[in-house]
Amino acid sequence: MTEPSGDRTDKPRRPVVVPAIALTALTVIGITALLGGLGEAPEEVEPLSPGAVLDQGLYDTKFVESRFRVERAQNTWDEDKRFLELVFDVTNKGDETLPVGTPPAKPEQAFTSTTFAGSLVKITPTIKEEWGPAVFALSKGGETRQLHPGVTSEVVVRYRLQDGVQVPDKVTLDVASFEERESFNNARLEWTMVTEEAGERSLRPVVKARVTLPVKKGGTA
Repeated sequence: MTEPSGDRTDKPRRPVVVPAIALTALTVIGITALLGGLGEAPEEVEPLSPGAVLDQGLYDTKFVESRFRVERAQNTWDEDKRFLELVFDVTNKGDETLPVGTPPAKPEQAFTSTTFAGSLVKITPTIKEEWGPAVFALSKGGETRQLHPGVTSEVVVRYRLQDGVQVPDKVTLDVASFEERESFNNARLEWTMVTEEAGERSLRPVVKARVTLPVKKGGTA
């Protein structure tokens, strides 16, 4: 008797083996697609802590500390004032005296600035001040709003905390940097903030570092 022709249905099938390199490639392709395509993955922002020094191109900046201070009332009709202060050691590496500046009200407004405080493009948490923080450098015991070439100055960004506003445990700063570029009008090199496109005819600062400063508490002026 002859057996019927055709394939046997009870024969076990061999598993299909996919090389590990192929699986890796598929994983990479999938991640790339989620990020929006090749070359569009977000760049890592350098995280920094107190005491770190950042080369901002136009400035060398040491992030000293963040502190809470209370200024006691000097008389019966005065009142205690509470302040949150950000402290930096800043060296102007340019050839000209520069204003210390102020942090921008919004990050997208910072890209035209060449001041040190203008490079603090975002401060978290947001501290509301009607006129913005007081920003100054300390020079020979007094206050100045200028940074001289080649000189390291202690810079203070001081926010007054209104009644009912809690003192944060930490402050996080998004910090931009500067580069020299040729002027549009001539071949002269000028310092400008490093920016990127943010839509049609719009620019925004590139965040070079993100700095977290724990707030030291208990200081009294």
